[in-house]
Amino acid sequence: MTLRFGTDGIRGVANSDLTPEFAVRLGRALAANVAPGPVIIARDARLSGEMLEGALLAGLLSAGRSVVSAGIMPTPALAFLARLSDAVLGIMISASHNPIEDNGFKCFDAKGFKLADDVERAIEQALITNMPIEPLVGAHPTLRRDTSLTQIYIDAIVSLGVHLNGYTVVLDTAFGAAYATAPEAFRALGANVIVINGEADGGRINVECGATDLRMLAEEVRRIGGTRVVGIAFDGDADRVRFVDERGSVVDGDAIMLAMARDLKERGQLANNTVVGTVMSNVAFERQLEQEGMQLLRTPVGDRYVLQSMQETGSNFGGEPSGHIIDLRRNTTGDGPGTAIALLSLLARKDASLSELTAAYAPYPQLLVNIRLAERATLHEDPRVMDEVAAAQAQLGREGRILIRPSGTEPLIRVMVEGPDESQVHAIAHHLADVIRSLAQVAS
Repeated sequence: MTLRFGTDGIRGVANSDLTPEFAVRLGRALAANVAPGPVIIARDARLSGEMLEGALLAGLLSAGRSVVSAGIMPTPALAFLARLSDAVLGIMISASHNPIEDNGFKCFDAKGFKLADDVERAIEQALITNMPIEPLVGAHPTLRRDTSLTQIYIDAIVSLGVHLNGYTVVLDTAFGAAYATAPEAFRALGANVIVINGEADGGRINVECGATDLRMLAEEVRRIGGTRVVGIAFDGDADRVRFVDERGSVVDGDAIMLAMARDLKERGQLANNTVVGTVMSNVAFERQLEQEGMQLLRTPVGDRYVLQSMQETGSNFGGEPSGHIIDLRRNTTGDGPGTAIALLSLLARKDASLSELTAAYAPYPQLLVNIRLAERATLHEDPRVMDEVAAAQAQLGREGRILIRPSGTEPLIRVMVEGPDESQVHAIAHHLADVIRSLAQVAS
């Protein structure tokens, strides 16, 4: 089975389906389907990263492409460098927040955006058909290793921040790609920096730490104490960031986006007074934006879709409550360190704590029920389910929301209901789940 591009590149289990042989073929397929010119490569700290990089290099070099290997750096740093350099392609070797055994390839074009759909399809076709791609005999491609390139990204995000004297930031870098970048950037801005899980350790990347597990970060913030303390957690490749306030409480991702969008609007920098989010953003977030003269455009789950909508509508700010936040004034992809500096700079300008900045936002109660099926099914599209959803939506009114969707990776149907009345939300969610279960039993 040939791996395909998903919403965030190609991912698989390293040395199982994501093999060195596959990486060689991918390198040649990429070389054959992008414009002529050099390539820049970076990776996170995963144990399999060097192996896959070596194989990818073999494919690219044999196809005549000169390559710069930038070493370990965050995904947003690679995207930033791709558009600043003469590279026609940037390739990040990472599986983001996935477990240690996984790895993957994220590809960016010369403008720092993920590859267009038609380019990805052409690359997939070359891989599926195992199309022979002849090495360029007589070509003299070069390989240059330059780990100093990360400094260009650090200088850029620091230049957009303000002095953070008086603030303490606790950084959980998840043993991943931001292990050196984020601490250096915050120190340059004058913050007192404390780092946990701060080595490039592929044997511990994302394990009970970072953006997917905030318990250790919250405990450390509570231990330190003080009104000007903020906890910041990245995932393995640092395109995602989550926050913990000075009380050790996890801050809702929608609350972060609301605070940043409000600030952009106040300064006349929010294009079209629009925020692009996904179907996972809480309806209370949408209503609060409306009350403050902004609108929310929703997309399917995935920062790829957020970015696509931003480009289509001329918007410049958007993201997901899971921590992918895109500000096109600053970068072309989710940027964990850049977002963290932007938020802390906002706190410093307001002379506020994080809890004070986000206090006005209260998400509506939400319940997610997963219905496991014998196999993947389309019961969420059954007319009987749709009728029940319509009736339930009428009960909730404009202040509530129902989302029923199949899992992209498991034989599950997910039922999500949210609204201002928690008991009503729970009753509707369980009723809809029972309807789907009963139809599944009949179908089986």
